[in-house]
Amino acid sequence: MNTLASLYRPSLALLTDLYQLTMAYGYWKTGWLEREAVFCLTFRQSPFRGGFTVAAGLATAIDYLENLRFTPEDTAYLAGLRGNDGRPLLAAEFLDFLGRLTLHCDIDAVPEGTIVFPHEPLVRVRGPLLEAQLLETPLLNILNFQTLVATKAARVVLAARGDPVLEFGLRRAQGIDGALSASRAAYLGGCAATSNVLAGRLYGIPVRGTHAHSWVMCFGDELAAFRAYAGALPNNCVLLVDTYDTLEGVRRAAAVGRELRARGHELAGIRLDSGDLAGLSAEARRILDEAGFPDAVILASNDLDEYLLESLRRKGAKINAWGVGTRLITGFDDAALGGVYKLSAVRTAGQPWQDRVKVSDETGKVSTPGILQVRRYHGRNAPRRAIGDAIFDEEHPAQGACTIIDPAAGTRRKAISAAAPGEDLLVPVFRSGRRVYELPSLEESRRRLRAQLDLFPPGIQRLARPYRYFVGLEAGLHERRAQLLQRAESSAAEGGKAVATDN
Repeated sequence: MNTLASLYRPSLALLTDLYQLTMAYGYWKTGWLEREAVFCLTFRQSPFRGGFTVAAGLATAIDYLENLRFTPEDTAYLAGLRGNDGRPLLAAEFLDFLGRLTLHCDIDAVPEGTIVFPHEPLVRVRGPLLEAQLLETPLLNILNFQTLVATKAARVVLAARGDPVLEFGLRRAQGIDGALSASRAAYLGGCAATSNVLAGRLYGIPVRGTHAHSWVMCFGDELAAFRAYAGALPNNCVLLVDTYDTLEGVRRAAAVGRELRARGHELAGIRLDSGDLAGLSAEARRILDEAGFPDAVILASNDLDEYLLESLRRKGAKINAWGVGTRLITGFDDAALGGVYKLSAVRTAGQPWQDRVKVSDETGKVSTPGILQVRRYHGRNAPRRAIGDAIFDEEHPAQGACTIIDPAAGTRRKAISAAAPGEDLLVPVFRSGRRVYELPSLEESRRRLRAQLDLFPPGIQRLARPYRYFVGLEAGLHERRAQLLQRAESSAAEGGKAVATDN
């Protein structure tokens, strides 16, 4: 299903920053249509101070890329843009070129649901420089947010320890697409269902819900409200019990549950949305059990996140389903993943690749040159466990045993045995602009995440001081990067001339 076009319009080519178009125009005017480039989309640190990140958003990105065209309406809008002198910003001939533009890039990416770590490329784009440049903003927009929310969801689901987590964030989401993308990512990250009905229709996600306090307040008393709701939805009766007095609400819910049972239905559960959730849930469980409803679910909501879930479980809360909204749907308390899209190699068609590196006084912001790939090595004993990830240049892959070096701390090194089996994480998605990747279903990506989590030491899942899994540059690539940085320091004194090495 072409989800983006069904929601917005056939072309989203203008979903970009203006400077992508002005750079593309500059490449066109410079005559660099035969210039080729490699860009890598990476991120610098795991969100939420966590030990892992969940790759998400690739399916949406593929949807975008397969329908990438500049329509006549797009180019007509661009023709109206003006420079500081009041003249057209972009030449008519360039707009004609954009109107004929189709994708020719090779794109490799990490499948959704894969556990990934800082500095590893999630996407690699290789092809005409102008085209690859135009993909920066939309790819970052799509993957940054969905990866952030999928990671948050995975953390919340892990904290729930097998209890279902329901995503209830639509009303607090950051706009329409923020809600839809986040509902999809949250389900990929392990949530059992969403309250977002449109996301349910578009993505096949189960939908769940109860009722609001306003339902109870519309009636003369709480018992009447519960009876009316049970009468309307006898096969989906979860009652919100804290409008007035929570424990009295539980007792009234139990009374309505007995009436439902007499008509051949069962009380599905109750919802707690305020107060001392640990204490109230324990007392509510006692009341329901004594009334003969041991299977009635106690669902809790109220600004929950992974830390509150873990705290409530430690306090002995008798909650067995969790409605998580604001702090999940917004990726609280990290505003963004912080992914970046950096040029790593350039060439004139048919010539050798030349490395490119971005220099920074901050070690974490120094980019990595080359045509990058990630190889995940595993131990040979069962059960299979990941032992380290090597970032390497596909043009110069390590043979046999290798050493990987932490890109942020060169003194941290790890030796990988030649006998260690490995798998490359980036897989072909597009070749010459055509999709070659069989897109897995959302359910398959969810299953992939569960299997991926089993590959790593449990310590990466800790909320506080998680285990730091080893990711490093292959030694030869680390040395090449160091040489480029050294040359960059020298070139800075010569006017910042580009630093390159043949790849």
